[in-house]
Amino acid sequence: MTPDRNTQPSAPASGTAVPCLEIDALTVLRGQRLVIDRLTHRQNRGELCILTGANGAGKSTLLRSIAERLPAESGHIKCHLPRVYIGHADGLAGAISGRKNLQSWAAVNDIMVTGADIEQALAGFDAARFADMPVQLLSRGQRRRLALARLLLAPAPSLWLLDEPNTGLDQDNQTRLETAIAAHLLAGGAVMAATHIEMARSAATIHLAIGL
Repeated sequence: MTPDRNTQPSAPASGTAVPCLEIDALTVLRGQRLVIDRLTHRQNRGELCILTGANGAGKSTLLRSIAERLPAESGHIKCHLPRVYIGHADGLAGAISGRKNLQSWAAVNDIMVTGADIEQALAGFDAARFADMPVQLLSRGQRRRLALARLLLAPAPSLWLLDEPNTGLDQDNQTRLETAIAAHLLAGGAVMAATHIEMARSAATIHLAIGL
């Protein structure tokens, strides 16, 4: 699965800004199969980059590689911001509450948060009313909202790496997600996402194609 050679990564004009993300000739294998082939990309603070391509083209692989969850075969990734990865799976512990999941995530990532910070993050995705229930009892959409609430606890600025973040969200919460992304970009953060949100129409893109 290789980048489409006819579609180069595009980005807004940035003057002399130093990129917050630098990818040089990145090649990633899964097993013995080539997934990402010599991808080069630059991204600045304040920029949203959308990953496009068919299922299996390597979107999740690229996000996981940038998040340091998959090793590269060759090439380099330099990121000058903290990385926050929200995968296709929600990554929540089912036996404990959503509130405790957020507290645990912050602690594991050495993020200092207060009770007010947790409440604000929950409110950002309208998740406070079910935040004290065991996650295993929640619907798919409710679990996704709790997973996304972690973004609102993340360092600012940071690089958000989002794999289909709007899966399971109703329209109101898709709007909340876009609002959170817009505010994050305005504050100097950056976002790379595999998604089909409305604001993606004006974003930079990387198109990945399944290699032969």
